[in-house]
Amino acid sequence: MRTLPILAALLALAGCAAEQQPAATPTLTVWADDDRAAPLARIAARFEQDRGVKVKIVQKAMGSLRDDFVSQAPSGQGPDVIVGPHDWLGKLVQNGVVTPLDLSARSALFSKVALDGMTYQGQTYGLPYAIESVAVLRNNKLVPVAPRTFDELVAKGQELVAAGKAVFPVGLPVDPKAGSPFHLYALQTSFGSRVFGDGGDLEIDNAGGLRFSAYLRKLAQRKAVSTSLTGDIATRAFLKGETPFLVTGPWDVPAVAKAGVPFSVDAVPPAGDRPARPFVGVQGFYISAKSANPILANDLLLNYLATPEAQRALHTAGGRPPAMTSVGEELAGDLVTTGFARAAAEGEPTPNVPQMDAVWADWGLSQLAIIAGQDDPGELTRKAADKIRAKIGSS
Repeated sequence: MRTLPILAALLALAGCAAEQQPAATPTLTVWADDDRAAPLARIAARFEQDRGVKVKIVQKAMGSLRDDFVSQAPSGQGPDVIVGPHDWLGKLVQNGVVTPLDLSARSALFSKVALDGMTYQGQTYGLPYAIESVAVLRNNKLVPVAPRTFDELVAKGQELVAAGKAVFPVGLPVDPKAGSPFHLYALQTSFGSRVFGDGGDLEIDNAGGLRFSAYLRKLAQRKAVSTSLTGDIATRAFLKGETPFLVTGPWDVPAVAKAGVPFSVDAVPPAGDRPARPFVGVQGFYISAKSANPILANDLLLNYLATPEAQRALHTAGGRPPAMTSVGEELAGDLVTTGFARAAAEGEPTPNVPQMDAVWADWGLSQLAIIAGQDDPGELTRKAADKIRAKIGSS
């Protein structure tokens, strides 16, 4: 019988064909929001050409990106790389879905505040590309010179209101349901009160925090802050010339520029006897701990995204000050970007620890109660801090 020799020959031919079949092209999947997708696609195209791989950019809504990643990454169904803010980091590490990134050879390229934001428990996990914080947009026509203190700022605004040249002394946004911990933080730190101290203890009700709570009540009494002055209302007032100052971030700049308001960007001046240090947000890239192609993912971040060209493109797309110092220096003539960069350089990254999830709600509600004139400001602050500690302790 010739069946066995023929079968052996067919199997041998099949084996040769399998050996000659080209290996599947590796694919990196990147999740990004719509603002980052376009510049990332251009950077990815060069990476694909150089490395002979595929990069799939998936647009995701920023509001759901983190939770989708945390739920999908453990099963290997998530992306290789995600784009997101630094304050996700604690939750991402806690869930074991991101891996450390060795930036030691490139750390000198980035600002300290950017690297601090991407560091958790002594390890760097993300590649920063942008920083942001609040600052004061000042109407140059109404106020030619920047006030040195927040009290001077309020007094100038009140003077303009009294003269009929403004409606609000300052546009200091307050969410009527959540308060304004983010916008008010620079003022609070100027009294010597941070969210967490260097030892990790909650500080919002320390001596400085109690002084700040009393000051916040005074701001409300002076009509410099109100639960009815939301972010949208405050921004519209600045666009219409109805307030000389707006405490906001770079996200409002396009609308202000389009309206033709002559403005400068100043750091938030202190209300207390210490420097005002706003919260700083750091945007960056993380590599999934479950990536099937971690070497390629590292290559993309370190050799293609940690470059002046990439950081420049991401700045152009998002308008935030770049995390890479050399690119920031290139923008020295851009007074808006440099103004926000200076404000951020004086700030501190929003804590990226998981415990922050337990902080925002009670902290903000206490501020609303203080602004509304309910009870003693110090007692409201203490009660909020006690609730936060209880939540942290039970988590």
